[in-house]
Amino acid sequence: MRSDSRLSRMLHVLLHMARHDAPFTSGQLARMLRTNPVVVRRTMAGLRDAGYVRSGKGHGGGWTIACDLSTVTLLDVHRAVGGPSIFAIGVESDNPGCAVERAVNAALDSALREAEAILVARLGAVSLADLAHNFDALCNQHEMEAG
Repeated sequence: MRSDSRLSRMLHVLLHMARHDAPFTSGQLARMLRTNPVVVRRTMAGLRDAGYVRSGKGHGGGWTIACDLSTVTLLDVHRAVGGPSIFAIGVESDNPGCAVERAVNAALDSALREAEAILVARLGAVSLADLAHNFDALCNQHEMEAG
């Protein structure tokens, strides 16, 4: 099964946008992500609707960052891009009268709720500014190593 990479791809785009003075066109972003500009526009629309990016039309138009990176979390971006539920794992509910199904579902439901709560809390605790800071540190380290 193919994993949903919208969150990581849009975080990638947002970090580039935050460090770039000019707008990015959908075509430029599509080349960066190795996808179609229509896919970029559809995904970026959720970020625009949430107020994280702006889009401009015509010559000199494109996508620009529109938010304070310190106020937007990874969880915010996940929700804005219409990310799937945190886990694709689910429970079977075809035979609710079956004691085995009820026992299995009780164990899975509890474990999945706990795991999702941990992941949601972590995604909600990391801001785009945190990612930008880590990105800058990695770039600085690379520059020093390249000397």
